[in-house]
Parts: sequence; structure tokens; C-alpha cells
Amino acid sequence: MSVERTSDSQASEAEIAARAKALESLLVEKGLVSTDAIDRVISAYESDIGPMLGAQVVARAWSDPEFKKLLLEDANAACEQLGIGGMQGEHMVVVENSAQVHNVVVCTLCSCYPWPVLGLPPNWYKYPQYRSRTVMEPREVLKEEFGLGIDESADVRVWDSSAEIRYFVLPERPEGTEGMSEEELASLVTRDSMIGVGEPRDPEETR
Repeated sequence: MSVERTSDSQASEAEIAARAKALESLLVEKGLVSTDAIDRVISAYESDIGPMLGAQVVARAWSDPEFKKLLLEDANAACEQLGIGGMQGEHMVVVENSAQVHNVVVCTLCSCYPWPVLGLPPNWYKYPQYRSRTVMEPREVLKEEFGLGIDESADVRVWDSSAEIRYFVLPERPEGTEGMSEEELASLVTRDSMIGVGEPRDPEETR
């Protein structure tokens, strides 16, 4: 993400990182938590409780029409079928990309994000520039900042996540994936494609 950060946002990020490090050091020093425990939590949200779970949801929707129908009607119920859910994902809504519509997710107030399926939000998702510009000029942001050009004939829709509702995107299934297993399909799904700022991987690149 190349959205320019102001000196204030850079200072704020450095300040938050310094505070987090100081708090971690204090908790470890007091014997309240170990560095290994902290590393395990971070690893879980980055890997196990992260985009890999969302990729499983997308792959199932691509290969199972009934699951896809449920996912678009009741994302939480569909995710629960795969054992996925929990804090920061109490009410999730899935929006589907197609040749006619491209969806992108933002949180204009802070950084609300569906943690159970996407893990920890990327830093750029929290930047004021992304949060404001995406609402005002989403097509330009996608092209200039992410290299994602959207056909002029397609509508670009912006979904504003909040503490009450957290959105994520069901990307359009890539061509040439007929006959691929769910595991293979999941390997094509990226975090950015589930936010709407990227596309799934090219299946030829994974073979």
C-alpha cells in the first residue's frame, strides 16, 4: 500500500508500537505473560485465525452453490458450518464480486474488520488516507494504490464496516479453475481479494 502517510500518522504508528512494546515488556517482567504466549497469539491471528480461514470460506462458496447461497444470506451461519466465528466477527456480511460489480471494504471510523476470517487488519487499512479516499474515489484508489484497474462498465461499491457489521468480499472465481479441489481453490484466495483491493491469484502461477 503506497497511500502517503502524514508525519502525524507516522508518529502515531511509532508511538503505538513503542507503547505496545513497553506494555509487553512490563507484563513479561511481572511474570503475567511469557513472550512465547504473545508470539503464539500473534501467529494464530496471522496464520490460523487469519486469511487462511477466510480462504476456506471462499473456496467452499466457489465449489458449493448451496453454501454460497447461505453465505450471502447469513455469513455467520455459513462460517459456523466450517467452525469459524468469534470475537470481532459477531455479525459478518459477505458481498459478491462479479463482472458487473466490484466491492471494496473500508472502515471510515477506525479499523473494524472481520478478524475470524481475515485475521489482523493490515496497517494500511487503518490509515486515514485509505479510510477517506476509498469512500470518495474508490476506483482511483484501487488503481493508483493497489494496481487494480476496474472496468468502466462495472459498478464499484464501498462497504463501511462498523462495530455492528463487518463486511468481507467473495471474490469472483478465476477462470481455468474447473476441477480444482477446495484446498487448491483456497490457495488462490488472498487477504486483499477478500477486502476488495486485489484479485485472487492466477491459477497458472500456483501450478
